[in-house]
Amino acid sequence: MNNPVGIVLVSHSAELAAGLRLLVEQIGSDTVPLATAGGTDDGRIGTSYDLVLAAIQQADRGAGVVVLPDLGSSVLTARTVMEDHPRTDVTIVDAPFVEGAVAAVVTAASGADLQTVVTAAKEARNVLKL
Repeated sequence: MNNPVGIVLVSHSAELAAGLRLLVEQIGSDTVPLATAGGTDDGRIGTSYDLVLAAIQQADRGAGVVVLPDLGSSVLTARTVMEDHPRTDVTIVDAPFVEGAVAAVVTAASGADLQTVVTAAKEARNVLKL
């Protein structure tokens, strides 16, 4: 099996990112490289440019990285990092944070390529709960 696509969870809250990581680790097995960038550098609510950049580097195993931000400035921060460090194999995905992360990790764990993982995360937006 090829290296799996890495997943980066970007949140305003370190605890939210860590909690989602715990969930998806149990679903996606330990084969998917996961990294989080939650909160500011000093642990407050917010988003850190440096934490996002470090998380992308941590999740990268050579098969690409999907970046899933939660909302607002986490999206802007992730976009800024990617504009400053452009790579064709790192993609920010507009997907629901929890559902998109689950879909991305499950798909990455199957050995899917970057585009398939991106599509799975995006399609999570259309899954009805009721």
